[in-house]
Amino acid sequence: MLLSPDLLNQITPFELRARQIVEGFITGLHKSPYYGFSVEFAEHRPYNPGDDLRHVDWKVFGKSERYYIKQYEEETNLRCHVVLDVSSSMLFKYHGTWTKLSYGAHLAASLLYMMHRQRDACGLVTFDQELGDIIPAKSSYTHLRHLYTLLDPYTKREPDEKMVRKTASAEVLHEVAERLHRRSLVIVISDLFENVGEHDELLNALKHLRHRKHEVVLFHMLEKKSERELDFPDGRYIFQDLETGEEMDVVPAQLKEEYQKKMAEYANKFKLACSEAHIDYEEVDTGGSFELALLAYLNKRKRLG
Repeated sequence: MLLSPDLLNQITPFELRARQIVEGFITGLHKSPYYGFSVEFAEHRPYNPGDDLRHVDWKVFGKSERYYIKQYEEETNLRCHVVLDVSSSMLFKYHGTWTKLSYGAHLAASLLYMMHRQRDACGLVTFDQELGDIIPAKSSYTHLRHLYTLLDPYTKREPDEKMVRKTASAEVLHEVAERLHRRSLVIVISDLFENVGEHDELLNALKHLRHRKHEVVLFHMLEKKSERELDFPDGRYIFQDLETGEEMDVVPAQLKEEYQKKMAEYANKFKLACSEAHIDYEEVDTGGSFELALLAYLNKRKRLG
């Protein structure tokens, strides 16, 4: 059963919330999503009497006429990196219990928990107008707890006019693409705030990741009721940009129809462009459950084998 944000807020520590989100989700599935795990080749060692002949590397024997045993490390199937936008625009909420950042941090923690359960190596990257934490992918439980420690403060952060941090998704993703040297699954969690009218720059950065042979999943965070549908009670409002402080006097009822049309056009165009670049795109409503996002991850994980 999927718990509401209000109930999850009562669960401490943060690690238990991530586990509860995932286990509640898994309970709703008819079969386990956890698959068998292969092992990765590590190194050779000399053959010793009594070693299983199945592990002899016969190709090496053919070249050297010496017996060597292949050693393996049962560490990981896949390397995964969660890239979380922690900019000021992610602190928005109106209808929901959680800000987009708090929701995104819980989603990140849930994905990391699933990766750990599947024995994948997982890492974390945070960014706003510049690159923040960049934690290499590892598969140990100690490492997972360290990532939870980094994510937990973001579930409690509130808007602060003295600490305004803008979004710079494109620039940061280019840098991430250059820094990740081993092929990975890269999951980006962002509201794409600065790219509403400049999605070409973001797409180029995502394509850069693809060019470096990474698989990419993009979770576009938004509070659907307010940001997609412009659903507000009748009246006049002052809307403030959390990243620039700019204010606008708005009567939502007068703009709603045209606004919804423009947003739908933008979303469809962006989603199509992602599809053409073989980038998985999923819109995540922070007023809803985690189910669609977790299913999107599992479907991607299953395709990767």
